[in-house]
Amino acid sequence: MAEGLAEGGTACAATRGGEDPLPDRSPDAFEQVSAVADAVLYEGYLLYPYRRSSAKNRVRWQFGVLFPRDWVEADGPVVPGVSGSADSWYQQTECLLRIRRPGSASVRVRIRHLQMQRKQVEETRDGRHHAVESLRTADGTAQLTFDEAVPCEREVEVPLDELLQGGRTVPVVAPAGVDVEPLPGDAGRVVRHRDEVRADITVTAERLPDDLCRLRVRTTNTGPAPAPRTARDEALRRALIATHTLIGGEGVEFVSLTDPPTELRTVARACRNEFTFPVLGGADGHVLLSAPIILPDHPQVAPESPGDLHDAAEIDEILTLRTMLLTDEEKREARATDPRAAAILDRVDTMPQEIFERLHGAVRSLAPTAPATPAPAGAAPPAPTDRPAWWQEGADDGLCPVTDTVLVDGVPIGGGSRVRLRPRGRGADAQDMFLAGRTAEVAAVFHDVDGSVHLAVTLDDDPASELHTWYGRFHYFRPDELEPLEPAGSPDEPSAPAPAAAPSRHTTDSETPAAEAE
Repeated sequence: MAEGLAEGGTACAATRGGEDPLPDRSPDAFEQVSAVADAVLYEGYLLYPYRRSSAKNRVRWQFGVLFPRDWVEADGPVVPGVSGSADSWYQQTECLLRIRRPGSASVRVRIRHLQMQRKQVEETRDGRHHAVESLRTADGTAQLTFDEAVPCEREVEVPLDELLQGGRTVPVVAPAGVDVEPLPGDAGRVVRHRDEVRADITVTAERLPDDLCRLRVRTTNTGPAPAPRTARDEALRRALIATHTLIGGEGVEFVSLTDPPTELRTVARACRNEFTFPVLGGADGHVLLSAPIILPDHPQVAPESPGDLHDAAEIDEILTLRTMLLTDEEKREARATDPRAAAILDRVDTMPQEIFERLHGAVRSLAPTAPATPAPAGAAPPAPTDRPAWWQEGADDGLCPVTDTVLVDGVPIGGGSRVRLRPRGRGADAQDMFLAGRTAEVAAVFHDVDGSVHLAVTLDDDPASELHTWYGRFHYFRPDELEPLEPAGSPDEPSAPAPAAAPSRHTTDSETPAAEAE
């Protein structure tokens, strides 16, 4: 081990190998994003209705999966991109950081992932153990064969000056293991088996002008590959699952790649992130979370949420209500499927009324309004508004989304108008940033109850655009995020070509989608 490189051993919940992890010198640095990081780690781990028999729980492990290279590239090389739902053998994070303490700055990197664990139920018959899919013990408790997972992490800390001189590679080992749990009454046993998972973490840095540097963290699966035609479920035994990276340090500050300062947009766009998407974590810019799921800067778990449901795309209240309505038999199967499913059922079944009521929603965007300026003495009363308030009957009379128009740069834009998408730099949805520069057709104009306007569009190059229009699924943009290409009513004319860009931006979608709109 090179001098100045401090390493923490790979820590797993079930087993531990190597050295003990380093004590956290900045106790709150990674803790600021721990709840979000845990949600990423278990996203999609087990979905409602949390039963083994459910079809959605037969195809699992969809995010941040790093297989051995020879297996995943048996039919050709992987295509780099920011999408963490694509299987790969590596994951690469590039980010920008400002050096606040030259000469003494250091960087901490923590890699977290799941290691698959096969839970096999075995029944005792004739003095021998026989593998079975399910088993019910004398007390009525059901046991099901199912794949579980063990959380693992690896941490490395290194002075920034050493990274600028060449970088360091650190091995990651999640050791193999077997745990045996006897079942009551000699009915049988549960055997949990883990294969060894091996990887490398390579950390390098490149100095840029003005006390700025580009940091790269690359995690690669280095374990032996199964046979090329091995089923994915079997190959997962040697994969890193839900892989994500936490980056912190001393004497450094990270730059947002989603919304970089104007003077850093060019270097931000040059960062190449492959199979992961880095965002600022916490509130002070001193920690970064690079996840296989697209998140905004400073992501948070809602404080009203009492626990993980493994499906952050859903609403807690809806999932909680649906879980409450499971039949007793369905709940028994879910409890037998996985301990984490049993924990969800316990939490839902015992949830106090006041906690459940908090799930109904919260208002976070209210701001104090300035007091109304009193009218001068003798002034005429204000003219009545053209339309009643939104909560009054008839408030939406005269509005028609498919025929209404709104002025954009002096051009009336409505249904059938051709536009180019220009997501605004600050406050834009992270996924909208990927659509910058694309052309689209306006489907409708919607007036919100708060007086704002949004335009529903379909992308010109989306092969499913007609299907989206049929069932009303659109992308929504504000008028100031659109550039008119032609007046309304000419939807059949060919799309104007997108502005020229650097060739590298067309060969891969792995570059960070920094803000492009002024």
